Amino acid sequence: MEFSGKAGQELVRFDESGLEHVPWHNPKTMRAAFLLAVLLSFTTSCSKPQVAPSWTPNFNELSDSDRVRLDQQRAIVGATAKQKYGTSGLTKTVADLPVLQRLIDDHAFNKTQTYELQCLGVAFGDVLSSELPLSWAMVTDEYGTDPTLRHKVRPVNINALTMISKRVERGEVVNLVQLLKITRDQLRQWQ
Repeated sequence: MEFSGKAGQELVRFDESGLEHVPWHNPKTMRAAFLLAVLLSFTTSCSKPQVAPSWTPNFNELSDSDRVRLDQQRAIVGATAKQKYGTSGLTKTVADLPVLQRLIDDHAFNKTQTYELQCLGVAFGDVLSSELPLSWAMVTDEYGTDPTLRHKVRPVNINALTMISKRVERGEVVNLVQLLKITRDQLRQWQ
């Protein structure tokens, strides 16, 4: 007696004694399945899971060339502010916030000008470091080596370099007074 599926495929076959015969129950097929299972088990047990490398950030003081780089970035913001608004220069204090905010609001740099937006981040970082216990340092992590603001006592760093550029590139509204307040509040939580 046989029961067939589509296109005449044999699903189950019974012999004269009523015992079921399944096509994959022959010795050769069973041996091949056993060897395949052993091979897969061995391969799985010998392979190590792939884990992303864990990076511990490394901090260093600014070198002379790092200082020059930051000064060049400040100069780009200062020159743009002078050209557009006639400002005399940046003070590295909270007094710079209105000019920096105006540059952002007036789209002095569009979202494809990442370097120039990061220059704004440096200028804003100077404001943060004048208002909060932060100082410029270099951080090397899984993304490379960049300037960052490091807390003077706690193991906290603020990536001011990209704080503005990432928001502008995502089309978000950037409010520097609010960012200063948020940063101040977050640092208080760490104390």
